[in-house]
Amino acid sequence: MEMHHHEIGIWSSWQLAPEIVLPLLFLTYLYMQLPKGSVTIRQQAFFFGGILSALAVIVTPIGARAMDFFSLHMVQHITLMMITGPLLVLGTPNSFHPISKTFSAVTNPFFSWFSYAALMIGVHLPVPHKFIMDNPWAHTYVEVALYLILPYLFYFNLLDRNIVGRRVTPAMAVIALFLMMVPETMTGFFIYTAPGSLYENMYSLSDQRQGGSFMWAGAMIIDAIWMSFAVYHWIKSEEKKSRDFDAALAGENA
Repeated sequence: MEMHHHEIGIWSSWQLAPEIVLPLLFLTYLYMQLPKGSVTIRQQAFFFGGILSALAVIVTPIGARAMDFFSLHMVQHITLMMITGPLLVLGTPNSFHPISKTFSAVTNPFFSWFSYAALMIGVHLPVPHKFIMDNPWAHTYVEVALYLILPYLFYFNLLDRNIVGRRVTPAMAVIALFLMMVPETMTGFFIYTAPGSLYENMYSLSDQRQGGSFMWAGAMIIDAIWMSFAVYHWIKSEEKKSRDFDAALAGENA
């Protein structure tokens, strides 16, 4: 990924970024090879929406100039972590239940919550952020990769793919999503309200504040959407429990 090309106008800056795009295209290829009928049209729409959302902030000027402007960096960050990740989870086939101990460990509800929150906060602390911005390889191969992987692991337990055998109850999913609003919105709030540059004048103060406002307000809006989604499935699960109970009771009385 080519970075720091200030002499080029923002909206004239596009990139191929094969180191990111090729793995996404390979993942899309594998998805398209799934047996017919293993995923619904709705799941396909979620999956391809997730892939397109990632490409929209990688190959476009948003991705090409994410290391030059804090506001664009934050748009990329929010999109990959709060939109791409959840959409890919919702597009995952119901039959996808890896039994490996590694996958089980990384999708542990506590580990995935804290690793997601740590990434959210950590990459915006002055020292780690400056290191990432000074080293394009860290942004491309570490930061963006984590933006794609950790959100998937976090939302894997929380958004309804196949509620059978899920490790987090629908009620706890709503609570986990609600609690995640704290590190997300507070990170944006502190960046927005900082009286001066947090990153050694790497960005203008107005750009820094704009990025903080995107994080602060954007996280609240997007989180509210996913929380509503989780609440809906919580209600549906309770309705199913009620129907199952009534059916069992009717069977006993028959």
